[in-house]
Amino acid sequence: MTITAGQLRAARGLIGWSQQDLADKAEVGRATIADFEAGKRAPYATTLARMQETLIAAGVEFIPENGGGAGVRLRKNGGQDGGG
Repeated sequence: MTITAGQLRAARGLIGWSQQDLADKAEVGRATIADFEAGKRAPYATTLARMQETLIAAGVEFIPENGGGAGVRLRKNGGQDGGG
């Protein structure tokens, strides 16, 4: 599943992470995240997957487009501490 810029922003918001927090934890450049969220450019597929995997490990679930729109939510069990 490919995530959208909106899902990335929402996921960070759910766990209280800044762009820098995600950049540090996923080992990607903050500018890459900022540019993607602003719609300026799409990151490489491997970079996008790394960001998504990092957020999933922190307790975020990505919801695919299913007629109601793509989205994000926190796992019911709460996931790991989202502090950054």
